Amino acid sequence: MSKKTNPKQKQEVSSYEGRQDHIRELKLQVIETWENQYSDKEYIIDFTVPEFTCICPKTGLPDFASIQFIYVPDKDCIELKSFKEYILAYRTLGIFHEHVINKMLEDFVRYCKPRKLDIIGDFNPRGGIKTIVKASYERK
Repeated sequence: MSKKTNPKQKQEVSSYEGRQDHIRELKLQVIETWENQYSDKEYIIDFTVPEFTCICPKTGLPDFASIQFIYVPDKDCIELKSFKEYILAYRTLGIFHEHVINKMLEDFVRYCKPRKLDIIGDFNPRGGIKTIVKASYERK
């Protein structure tokens, strides 16, 4: 994002520019699923990743969060070991908090195809500011 401070000054460029352009196309670990034998029923699966880490794309310092997944499965359920491997791929990834949650939402939906999904990312304070990012999906 660019902004002008004064018409006589040169245009300033954000130090974040271009750092997240690749996120939507990023290919991470495949999330495996298993066949839901109770797909005729609507029930909720709720699990939390209490020790999530990623990297701040500007400072290179680690970010920490607890991320909760609440979903109503359809034909498939998430296989948790492969999901753990998927989560571990973020440890070395420079990514904004908002992009973490939206990327996870897109990947979860692509692999599992749930009826409903809510993801809540509760990130530890950075620079004195605590961030909670929520994203939802509901199949129409």
